[in-house]
Amino acid sequence: MLNDYYAYILISDKKGWNRLCKRNRNGDGTRVFVRKNRVGPVETQKLFFYIKKPIMQIRGVADFTERLAGDYKELWNTFGAETCFGKFAEYVSFLKGRQTVTFIRFKNFRELENPISLNVIRTAVGVARIPRGGKYLSYKTANELIIRR
Repeated sequence: MLNDYYAYILISDKKGWNRLCKRNRNGDGTRVFVRKNRVGPVETQKLFFYIKKPIMQIRGVADFTERLAGDYKELWNTFGAETCFGKFAEYVSFLKGRQTVTFIRFKNFRELENPISLNVIRTAVGVARIPRGGKYLSYKTANELIIRR
């Protein structure tokens, strides 16, 4: 069953992606992708980072660690240093008043030298658009994406 949930596509905007990449250059370790709601993978092994318009490519991969959902302050106090936000005020501004958030923790993040284009994603995954909440990929589909790029 886990084979059907081998990878998960997370959607980010260009600004969030750039923050993540900049933060990652400052050192290895566990990182957090912040979601403004409770959507995100529960069980998976790999994360694919899809950057929406105008880029429309998978530009990075990482190993999934865990998904945590709860109060924004509690999660910040415990894992805030792992996020791409430098200050609590910046994090709160991003949340736009939301009280419940999801932290998707991961390690071994790396940028792809050859990003995966939307056309390759459409062909391999069989969807015209990536759902806003993300999408699970089977082991076979995830490997097909990597090979076709």
